[in-house]
Amino acid sequence: MSALTLAVRDSHTMLRRNLLHARRYPSLTLNLLLTPVMLLLLFVYIFGDAMSAGIGGGDRSDYIAYLVPGLLLMTIGSTTIGTAVSVSTDMTEGIVARFRTMAIHRPSVLVGHVVGSVLQCVMSVILVGAVALAIGFRTTEATALEWLAALGLLALFATALTWIAVGMGLVSPNAEAASNNAMPLIFLPLISSTFVPVDAMPGWFQPIAEYQPFTPAIETLRGLLLGTEIGHNAWLAIAWCVALTTLGYLWSTSVFSRDPR
Repeated sequence: MSALTLAVRDSHTMLRRNLLHARRYPSLTLNLLLTPVMLLLLFVYIFGDAMSAGIGGGDRSDYIAYLVPGLLLMTIGSTTIGTAVSVSTDMTEGIVARFRTMAIHRPSVLVGHVVGSVLQCVMSVILVGAVALAIGFRTTEATALEWLAALGLLALFATALTWIAVGMGLVSPNAEAASNNAMPLIFLPLISSTFVPVDAMPGWFQPIAEYQPFTPAIETLRGLLLGTEIGHNAWLAIAWCVALTTLGYLWSTSVFSRDPR
C-alpha cells in the first residue's frame, strides 16, 4: 500500500470517528450554535429598529441583510471552539497516545479533526442561514456564481479558523482551558463590522476593526450576496485565510509531532 493510499485511508477513518463523536454528543455543537442564533434574533427583534435607523435609516429588513453575513462568519468561529475542545480531550484522555503506538499515518489524527470541523461549520452555517431566511433575509441580487464564491469563502475561512483551533486544543492542558483559549474566535466578530459599520466606531479603533480577519471576510460576503462594494476586502480576506491556515497548520503539526502525551 502506497503512502498516499495509507494517508487517505487513515484520514477517512479519523474523519468518520470524529463525525460519530459529534453525532453521539451533539450538545456541545448545539450550545455553540445557540450563540449566533440568539444574537441574530436579539439584534433583529429587540434592537433591529434602532440599529437600522443608526446605519442609514432603513427598516428592519435592511438591517437583517446587513447583519446576516457577519453572523454566518461568527457561526464558524463559535463552531470551531468545539474543535479545540475535542482535540484537547483526545490529547488528555490518552487516545492519541494509543494512536502513536499503532501503524497509522500520524497526521491523519489532525486531518480527521480538521475535515470534520469544516463539515460541521458548513452544516452550522446552513442552519443559521435557514433561520435568517425564515425571518426575512433575502439575496435577490446574487447570481449563482456569487453564491458559489460566497460558499467557497466560508469554507476557506472555516479551514483557517479550524487549524488555529486545533493548535489551541493541542497546547491546552484540558478541555476547559481549550474552550477559554479559543474564545477570541467569538470575541473578534464582536469588534468587527458584524453589527455596525467600521466608520461608526471611534476613530482610534477603526483600523483595528477594519483590518482584523473577520471584517474583510464579512465585507466580501456582503458584496457577493448583497451587491455592496467589495474593494480591497476580497484580497485581504483571502490573505488572512491563507496566512491563518499556514500558521495553524505549522503550529499544530509542530506541537503534535513533539507532544509526549
